[in-house]
Amino acid sequence: MSAGPPVPRYGSAALADLPASVLGAFGVPGGRNVLALPQAPRVCVLIIDGLGWELLREHAQDAPYLSSLPGRALTAGFPATTATSLASLGTGLPPGGHGLFGIQVAVPGTGRLLNCLHWDDSVDPQTFQPARTAYERAAEAGISVGYVASGAYRGSGLSRATARGAAYLAADSLGQLVARAEQALREGERSYVTVYHADLDSTGHLYGAGSPAWRYQLRFVDQLAERIAEILPPGGVLYVTADHGMVNPTERIDVDEVPALQEGVAQLGGEPRARHVYAEPGAAGDVLAAWRELVGDRAWVCTREEAVAAGWFGPVAPELLPRIGDVLAVPHGDLAIVATKREPIPSMLVGMHGSMIPREQLVPLITADHRL
Repeated sequence: MSAGPPVPRYGSAALADLPASVLGAFGVPGGRNVLALPQAPRVCVLIIDGLGWELLREHAQDAPYLSSLPGRALTAGFPATTATSLASLGTGLPPGGHGLFGIQVAVPGTGRLLNCLHWDDSVDPQTFQPARTAYERAAEAGISVGYVASGAYRGSGLSRATARGAAYLAADSLGQLVARAEQALREGERSYVTVYHADLDSTGHLYGAGSPAWRYQLRFVDQLAERIAEILPPGGVLYVTADHGMVNPTERIDVDEVPALQEGVAQLGGEPRARHVYAEPGAAGDVLAAWRELVGDRAWVCTREEAVAAGWFGPVAPELLPRIGDVLAVPHGDLAIVATKREPIPSMLVGMHGSMIPREQLVPLITADHRL
């Protein structure tokens, strides 16, 4: 295997450390405040889907409010994708602890893939992701917990897997997001509120990160953050973060058009910038060799065992290992590994993410502190 990627900073500066640190700052038993967050009676975490740290710094003029606040970079975790990161933000665990290893992962023993964004009614979210959430732990400690996001996600498999324990407050416009956040933040003597907004990510997927449409959307995001900061109750703190960054790869390798990449492959999971390749019984070695030969100069290609040993997912629970591909293929250059027949829509996207390069991996942790 070629020189490995920069592994996410689990346990010191990763997304999973944010909810753990919030709980620690609240004094919830078991919370580890490794990010040294201040104690505050009311905390709001605003998740801007797709707002990478490097992208934000490059386009600071389109986000004057966010750029004026103190901030630092966290690593998203691997893969740098929404389902995985929302699970880490929901549980305080790295991917190896919650098992949502990407958009499409194997359901062991079934021969099927689970789309962790859209889910499958045959897979119980609480069984597939049984770890207690940070929201459940906060609620048990007497903290009022709210989750503000589009009504389209209410009751979804991903929401049930990652946001259990929080009161779900549907909000389908920027104004509703602010109003619902204000309502939730004023509940009880202490409150922990998460606000999730997806439009920057969808704009980047369709038009490209850094495109004019993306930059205009960033301006709305900046105003959203400022409006939420304005309604923070006295003593409240707002943390603005994201689930991943984004790149616009121009080179494509289409697995559906390259027979050598299909030989011995039972299922193709993951996404174009972070592939799980599940081999047929006895074929893993041949699959590894073929993928290394064809994409190994533009991607990190390794076995499940190598990726786990290198710490890509953090500590992995043994029962979750079969969900990881026998072979992992993670582009680090200007490459997307697409599958135009089986994944026509994802294959057409302009902006993509999932890899461990800084542009996809680094996300902001920006603070607006109203304790003073």
